[in-house]
Amino acid sequence: MAVPETKSRVLYLRLLRYVAPYWRMFALSILTMVLVASTEPLFPALMKPLLDGSFVNKDATTIRYIPFALVGLFLVRGVFGFASDYALSWVANRVVYDLRAEMFGRLVNLPTRYYDDASSGALISKLSYDVTGVTAAATTVLTVMVRDSLTVVGLLGWMFYLDWKLSLITLVIGPIIAVVIQSFSGRLRQVSRNAQFAMGDITHVLDEAIECHKVVKVFGGQEYEQRHFGAAIRRMRDFAMRQTIAAGASVPLVQVLAAIAVAVIVFYSTRQTGTGGVTVGSFVSFMTATLMLLTPLKHLTGVNSSLQRGLAAAESVFAVIDEEPEEDSGTQVLARAQGRIDFEHLCFSYPNASRPALDDVSLTIAAGETVALVGGSGGGKTTLANLIPRFYQPSAGRILLDGIDTQTLTLASLRANLALVSQDVVLFNDTVAANIAYGPLSGASEAAIAAAAEAAHAMEFIREMPQGLQTMIGENGVRLSGGQRQRLAIARALLKNAPVLILDEATSALDTESERVVQAALETLMQGRTTLIIAHRLSTIEKANRIVVLQKGRVAEVGSHAELLAHDGLYAHLYKIQFAIDTSPGRQEGRAAARDRSSLVI
Repeated sequence: MAVPETKSRVLYLRLLRYVAPYWRMFALSILTMVLVASTEPLFPALMKPLLDGSFVNKDATTIRYIPFALVGLFLVRGVFGFASDYALSWVANRVVYDLRAEMFGRLVNLPTRYYDDASSGALISKLSYDVTGVTAAATTVLTVMVRDSLTVVGLLGWMFYLDWKLSLITLVIGPIIAVVIQSFSGRLRQVSRNAQFAMGDITHVLDEAIECHKVVKVFGGQEYEQRHFGAAIRRMRDFAMRQTIAAGASVPLVQVLAAIAVAVIVFYSTRQTGTGGVTVGSFVSFMTATLMLLTPLKHLTGVNSSLQRGLAAAESVFAVIDEEPEEDSGTQVLARAQGRIDFEHLCFSYPNASRPALDDVSLTIAAGETVALVGGSGGGKTTLANLIPRFYQPSAGRILLDGIDTQTLTLASLRANLALVSQDVVLFNDTVAANIAYGPLSGASEAAIAAAAEAAHAMEFIREMPQGLQTMIGENGVRLSGGQRQRLAIARALLKNAPVLILDEATSALDTESERVVQAALETLMQGRTTLIIAHRLSTIEKANRIVVLQKGRVAEVGSHAELLAHDGLYAHLYKIQFAIDTSPGRQEGRAAARDRSSLVI
C-alpha cells in the first residue's frame, strides 16, 4: 500500500531536522557537490576542440593546452569530490549518533507495559539496523538529487548549445522515466517495511538462542532453533530479493529508454554529418554528453529505492521516539521518607485479563515494619509490589508514602526512597564495584562499596577474585553462583540505603546453604527499614511483623505467623502443605545434597 505523498513529505522534513544542526558541514557538502556537478559538462565540451582543433585542423595551441586542461579538470573534480564525500559522511554519522542516542534515551524511559509487549530482538534491530537506513534518506538521497540533477541540467545545457533539435529527443524520455519511478515507489516502501520486521524476527530468535543456550542444549532444542532461525532468515532473504527486484527493475527500463534516444540521435547525426551539418568534434562532444547523462539518470532513478527504504526505516525509528515515556506528572520532592505506606482501595487489571489482578486492596504498613505477602500464583503479590515504584499505574485507588500520594511525587524522588532485591537478579557486564555502586551511586568510594559488600556477606568471595572489587563478572554475572549474585544485589541495596525495601522472592531459587548466607545478609539489610517481602517459601517469613495473604487479588487474611496458624485458615493450609513437603525424606535428602553442592560453590 502506497503511503500518501503528504505523509512522506512530513516524514522527510522531520528527518531533515536532524541534519539542520550540522548545516555548515552539510552546506559544504552541497557546495562541493555543486562544484563537481558544474565541471561535468566541461569534459564533453573539451571533446569538441580536442577533435576539431587537434585531429582535424592540427591547431598547435589546442594541442598544447588540451592535455593540461584535462588533467586540471580531473584534479579539481577529485579534490572537490573528496571534500564532498567526507562532509557528507560526517553529517550522516552524526545523524546516526543523534538518532541512536535519542532512541536509547526514550527506551530507558518507557513504561514497563511497553516492554511487556515488545520483543527485545525487534528493539535491538531498530537501534542497530533501521537507524542506518534513515541516514540514506536524510543525507545521501538529498545530495544525489542535488549533484545529479545539476549534472543533468549542465549536460543538457551543453547539448542544447550544440544542437537543440537533437537535444529535444532526450527530453522525450523524461516524463516516461517519471512514470516508471512512481510505479515502483509504493512497492519499495512496503517491501522495505516487511524487511525491517523480518530483521527484528532474526535478532529476536538470535537473542533467545543465546540467552537460553543451556535450555537449548539440555532439552535438545538445537534443530528446533535452527528451523526457527532458518525460517526467519528465509523471510529476510525473500524480502531482500523483492527489494532487489523492485529497485533493480526500474533501472534497466530507464537505461533502455535512454538507449533508444541515443540510437535515434546517432542515426540523425550521422545523416547530418554526411551533409556537412555537424562537425566530427561536435558530434563526439554531443554523444559524450548524451552517454554521460546515463549515469546521473541511473542515480536519480536508483535514489528512489534508497528514499523508500529510508522513509520506511524512519517510520520505525520515529515510532520508538514518539512512544509516550513513563508518566511523571508529580511535582513534589520527598527528601527521605520515614517509610509508612498506605494502600487505599487499590485496583489494577492487566490488558485482556479475565479478572482484576488487584481488587479493592487496602493495607497500612507502618514505618520500619516488615510485612510479608503470601498466597497462590496469580494472587496479586508481585503486582502490588510493582505498583509502589509506579512500574504500572493503578486503575483505581491510591498509594501513600508518609501520607503523600505517590502520584504527586516525581518518579526520581519516589524511587530514590526504594530499593529492590528480586529473585531474578540483574547484573551488568562490568566490575563487581560498578554493579554495587550503580547509577547515581557510581561516585561512591571504594571503602563504602567494600563496607556494603561486607555487610551483605559478599566480601568473602570477592576477596578470592583475581582483581577483587575490580573483577569483571561477565554478562548478568554469569561467572558467579546464584548465592553470590544475590549477595551483590543485596550489597547494591545496602549502599543505596533507601528507607523502603522490596524483597521479591529473594531466596526462592537458592539451595539451603546459599539461602542461609543470603538470609543473614537480608536481615542486616532489613534493619530499620520498611520491608515488603514476597515469598512462596513460608519458612523465610515467620519473623515478619505481619503476614498478608492475598487470594485472587483480594486480602484474605492478615496477622502474625502464630496468629494465622491459630486461625487455621488459608495461611495455615498453605503452611501445612509446604511443611509436609519440606519435611519429606526426599526433601531432606535434597537439602543434604544441596549443602554438599553449596560447599563447592559458595
